[in-house]
Amino acid sequence: MDKRVALIGVIVENPASVDRLNDVLHDYRNYIIGRMGIPYDIKSIAVISICMDAPNNIISTVSGKLGMLDGVSVKTVYANV
Repeated sequence: MDKRVALIGVIVENPASVDRLNDVLHDYRNYIIGRMGIPYDIKSIAVISICMDAPNNIISTVSGKLGMLDGVSVKTVYANV
C-alpha cells in the first residue's frame, strides 16, 4: 500500500478531550513522524500539528477519530510526493 506524508492540524477547545486525543495518537505512534503542541492560554485553546507518513486510510482514520472528539477541530493537508 502506498504511503503518503500528511500534516494534521488540530485545535483543541475542550481540555477534557486531551486524554482521548493522546490515546488516539498513541495508538498510531508508528506512523507519526513528529508532533508539536502549542498551548494558547489567552484564548484557552491548544494548537497541535501532527506529521504522519502512513497509508491514506490510516491518515483518514486518525483525522476522523480526532475530529469526532468534543471540542476538537481537525484539517489534513497531504504532500504531493
